[in-house]
Amino acid sequence: MHLAQPHSTSSTDKRVAEILASIRTTFAEKGFDGASMQDLARAAGMSVGNFYRYFPSKADIVSQLISVDLDQMSADFGAAMQAKDPLQCLRDSIAAKLQMHQDCSDGQLWAEITASALRKPEIGAVACHMEAEIIGHLTRIFAAATGLPLAEAVERFDAQARFMIILFKSASMMAPEPGKARDDLNALILRTINQTLDDVASASVKV
Repeated sequence: MHLAQPHSTSSTDKRVAEILASIRTTFAEKGFDGASMQDLARAAGMSVGNFYRYFPSKADIVSQLISVDLDQMSADFGAAMQAKDPLQCLRDSIAAKLQMHQDCSDGQLWAEITASALRKPEIGAVACHMEAEIIGHLTRIFAAATGLPLAEAVERFDAQARFMIILFKSASMMAPEPGKARDDLNALILRTINQTLDDVASASVKV
């Protein structure tokens, strides 16, 4: 499925990113169905007609949000691939990103997108694409860290990659309730992710 992209120039891409940043909170608070294009245009400080020039539909907004977040994730995964210890770099990045997502509205936004993906095939297709991209990044890191061929890493660690995504996504979407209970739960989630990465590391090819 192809979701329309408004333009391809770098200046327009920058403008799209600015608009997306301005509407994230409104989209998260009102929900996929509750947020009208008028609401989103107002949050962006634009006329509805001009807003439609950038985003023909709410499905396109989700596609663009995912594209922006995937670009950032790709940069983070790329840094892990280049690190001396890819798995340790990945551990550090996951811990930092988890805290960041919980401290802003991103968790609420992704909870809304996840719920919409179950109801709307066009959103489900985009969300599945995002998950497949993340699984690909993770298994490439696993291959680099263990010395295994990529095909073997994919076969051996697909479940581990999917499990880590489930844990991270669920933790990111937790209600923002700072305190000992959340800290303890985060520690348990991160410990489980780290144990999963330990299992991956144990498969390292001996030189």
